[in-house]
Amino acid sequence: MRFTICLILCFCLIFNSLSQKIIERPIIYDSIRRSLSLQYLKERHGLELNEPTVNPKIIVTHWTTIPTFEGSFNAFNPVLLSNIRKELKEASSLNVSIHFLVDRDGTIYRLMPENLMARHVIGLNWCALGIENVGDGHKFPLTDAQLNANIWLVKYLKRKYKTIDYLIGHHEYTTFQNTPLWKETNSKYRTNKSDPGDDFMEKLRNGVKNLNLKRSY
Repeated sequence: MRFTICLILCFCLIFNSLSQKIIERPIIYDSIRRSLSLQYLKERHGLELNEPTVNPKIIVTHWTTIPTFEGSFNAFNPVLLSNIRKELKEASSLNVSIHFLVDRDGTIYRLMPENLMARHVIGLNWCALGIENVGDGHKFPLTDAQLNANIWLVKYLKRKYKTIDYLIGHHEYTTFQNTPLWKETNSKYRTNKSDPGDDFMEKLRNGVKNLNLKRSY
């Protein structure tokens, strides 16, 4: 009986791993977004490139603070940053964006190609891939389905990009200051972040501990 139960559990784990997929739901990426991304890389990161591409070295996880997928998607979709985000607009009019958005049921959506820069983390955009999760840490705490999706997605990205060595939460980004990975031309440009929290990151790191991803430089 115990052997049979183990076989069933193994089959379920394998099935869930294989059945997970990424749904394409692209945000607007036009010539204006491309131009603003190149400008951001130059002015904020000090990098002059022909294309706004990234060399993935780090995965950064977030929460959106918005309770629905559509609301979260609509926040990233416009090319230009809303006037509401004054502290960010002073640095660039380029809207915030993300590579992956995970809905509350664990569905993974790819919003933009992984090889293009997304504006989601100060100082590290040039080498970071971003994962946003619909919800927050209070009224809409992140779900177990989202945690499992993040575990799957981190494993997927590490398999695809051998250059990735780090996994952090957005609230941990300043630990990379004064390291070779940190590129921010304005020493005063910082924002305080709490997402996705220590509890979520501990569970996520436990789920991918075999990858030996580091949390600091």
